[in-house]
Amino acid sequence: MTSLGLLENGLLEKPQTPVATVAELNPTGTAAAVQPSEGQSSEVQASDVQLVNDRRGRVGYFLRRSTGRLIILALIALTVRIFIGEASVVPTGSMEGTILVGDHLFMDKLLYGPEIPLVHWRLPRVKSIHRGDIIVFRYPKNPADTYLKRVAAVGGDTLEIRDGVVYVNSRPVTEPYVVHNFPAYASHEQMSARVIPQDKLFVMGDNRDNSSDSREWGLVPEKNVLGEPMVVYWSYDAPTAFWLDETPSHRVAFYASIAENFFSRTRWSRMGMWL
Repeated sequence: MTSLGLLENGLLEKPQTPVATVAELNPTGTAAAVQPSEGQSSEVQASDVQLVNDRRGRVGYFLRRSTGRLIILALIALTVRIFIGEASVVPTGSMEGTILVGDHLFMDKLLYGPEIPLVHWRLPRVKSIHRGDIIVFRYPKNPADTYLKRVAAVGGDTLEIRDGVVYVNSRPVTEPYVVHNFPAYASHEQMSARVIPQDKLFVMGDNRDNSSDSREWGLVPEKNVLGEPMVVYWSYDAPTAFWLDETPSHRVAFYASIAENFFSRTRWSRMGMWL
């Protein structure tokens, strides 16, 4: 079958624009450009404008949806941080033996009466604090600072320290988590008996020879307790000085070193550890 026959049967694709006639050919034999009429030009411009408007509409719709989702996610994150839990890093070694410098912890706040921002109201605390609990609290001498210690005695207890051994209500306390590096007769390992007032807590670090705690600056009001650490979600091996240095240039250099040594200095065995 010839090409003409195929065209008549519709099996070959017909050209979308008319084929140039001999009159439209220039002297070289190629088809001359055909200028669109005024009506065609207006239609092309209108279609271009419509295309631009459609694209702007799609971009605007995408931005509105993205902004809405980001706002919702931010509100969820803020609600979780205020009322449920909070992530924090341990920069000092006062709890070494249990919690290491560079441990990143998720703290439970929900059961300890979280504070409502701006009005500073506290929800009711539903969990009692017991001896041996690890707590996060506002430092009594500067509430802007938060500390992490273990409760040694609660309100109504009589506490005494003799040769590094803690006695509560005249009974020695077994503390397998405690680290001692200095002799038991050191001055900070001795304390005469004292009664802890109600609604107060006597706290100490597990690293007894390297801890600023109630032996030094006194008792913690129960109302200062913010929560308790639950789990180590990441641990990075770096000295205390690096975590506490707030100099901007030093912080940038430290974060760069974390990115460079992330895999080699992460304590993988501690990740997911419950406290």
